[in-house]
Parts: sequence; C-alpha cells; structure tokens
Amino acid sequence: MSKLDQVLILDPPSDLRFKAGPFTDVVTANLKLKNPSDRRVCFKVKTTAPRRYCVRPNSGVIDPGATVNISVMLQPFDYDPNEKSKHKFMVQTIFVPSNAADNDTVWKDAKPEDLMDSKLRCVFELPSENEVNDMEVTRPAPVMNSLKSEPTAAAAAGDDTDSKKLVEKCKRLQSEINKLSEENRQLKDEGVRMRKMQHRPDHMTSNSTNIVGRETSAAFLPSLLVVIAAIFIGFFFGKFIL
Repeated sequence: MSKLDQVLILDPPSDLRFKAGPFTDVVTANLKLKNPSDRRVCFKVKTTAPRRYCVRPNSGVIDPGATVNISVMLQPFDYDPNEKSKHKFMVQTIFVPSNAADNDTVWKDAKPEDLMDSKLRCVFELPSENEVNDMEVTRPAPVMNSLKSEPTAAAAAGDDTDSKKLVEKCKRLQSEINKLSEENRQLKDEGVRMRKMQHRPDHMTSNSTNIVGRETSAAFLPSLLVVIAAIFIGFFFGKFIL
C-alpha cells in the first residue's frame, strides 16, 4: 500500500535555515504547520540530533483550517564551516480518529499506513560580507565614543572632587590630632598637680602631729616637775620633822 501524502502545509517546506553564525548563542528558526483539511490532525516533530535542538511545541493537535507556529532553537556550539550539516527534522502526522481518547492513544494505536511525514534539512548560514558591512555601518560607533568620553571627563571631575575632599579630611584629622595632643598635655599636668596635692596632706599631718606632741610634752613637763618637787619637799619635811 502506498504511503499517504502529507496533509499539512509546511513553511518552509524543505529546509530549516539557521542564520547569524558563528552560533555562539541560541539561534531560532521558525516552522509553520497549517492544516487545510476538514479533520483534526495530530503531529510530532522529531530530529536526528535531539541534544542540539529545543523544539516548542514538539507535538500537539491542529484543528481544521488552523496554523501552529513551531520554534526550533539551535543550541550554541563550535561551528566548522568545512563540515556539512547532517541534521534533519521530520514532521510526522496522523488524522485524529473520532473515538480517540487522547493523543497518546492516537499514536499508540496508529497503523504504519496511516502515518504521514515530511522531512526537512538543517542549513547553517553565516552572514554575508554585505550583511556584515551593513551591521558595521548601523552600529552607533560615534554614540559609543561619546559615551566613552563622557564618563572619562566625569571620572576626571570626580577625581578632582575626591582629591579636594581628601585634603579637607587630612586637615580635619590634623586638627583633631593637635587637639588631642593638647588635651593629653593638660591631663599630664593635672596628674602632676594631683600627685603633689596628695603628698602635701601627709606632710602637713605629720607636722601637726609633731606640734601636738611637742605641745603635749610641754604641757606635761611642768606637772611632772611639780610632782617631783612635791615628793622632794615631802621627803625633806618628813626627814626634818622626824
């Protein structure tokens, strides 16, 4: 039995072209699937290099007369212009039976003669010289230069301002150092005076003690002499009388 022709209309029909090399970033190619029939169509998108591509959506159902946009994202890789790409995609489709419960059941119960498919070849394209020149012309180089010069002038002005602030800060620090030195000297002088004042009371106390002792001795000496004199007088009176 001959294979069924693809019911969907693919755009592009045969080649998926990935432009804007050298492919150091993700590059996206778009694929449109249109269902011109009066029946619902189930589809799958497969590739020979599944690790190199991300396909969204990679499966689904297309209603009659509807169109689905597929994004095929090529992941970054080291591109070799001398190496031909052997990557391919296949869009596989099948009519949805009226009694189908879900998409998984449709594909599980599908017969090989009911399947339709279309194959696409991957083509990697580097920008042409004209496109590169156009890109260079459209680059806002003067704007970039002006943007670079403006920060330079701003940086110079900023440096002058920072220098002035630094000089003022040094002056303030020097003034504070002088003030602290003066306070330190005053504290030292105050400490010396306090130590002298602490020694004076002890000296005065000892002097006063000596004076009081001398006064007490002076006051006690006459009394002692009187007592001694009284004893001698009594001794002589007693001797003469007896």
